[in-house]
Amino acid sequence: MFIYKDVLKNNGLKNTKHRNAILDLLEKSNEPINAEEIFFQINNSTEKISLSTIYRELTMLINKGLVVKTSITGDNKAVFEFNRMEHKHHLVCTQCKTIFTVEGCPFAAYEEQLKEKMGFDISGHKLEIYGVCKACHKI
Repeated sequence: MFIYKDVLKNNGLKNTKHRNAILDLLEKSNEPINAEEIFFQINNSTEKISLSTIYRELTMLINKGLVVKTSITGDNKAVFEFNRMEHKHHLVCTQCKTIFTVEGCPFAAYEEQLKEKMGFDISGHKLEIYGVCKACHKI
């Protein structure tokens, strides 16, 4: 497990085994995961951590910008991912609930148009597209 001592220190947080375990799991994950998955994966390793501690730590890590929280519509569960400071969007399968990351953003030009037309200073956006993935189509 990578030790996030410097990352935590630079964000005004103490280096704890729980924070390291959560950050390590999120950084290694290929897709956003929910708090219950974090709980089960960490508790299946050598660490033991309560679900309430995971939620508390996630809130702190989100507030410091180290973790990104996304609420997936229709599932009523938030998912979390390590903040790699990359702009991306997600495809969400409505059947198997798999979340796929979409690289690149087609909205840069549209943001500029909105800024010019509406005088609106855009600070960011999120896009989630819902549908059925290739694997579920075969079922």
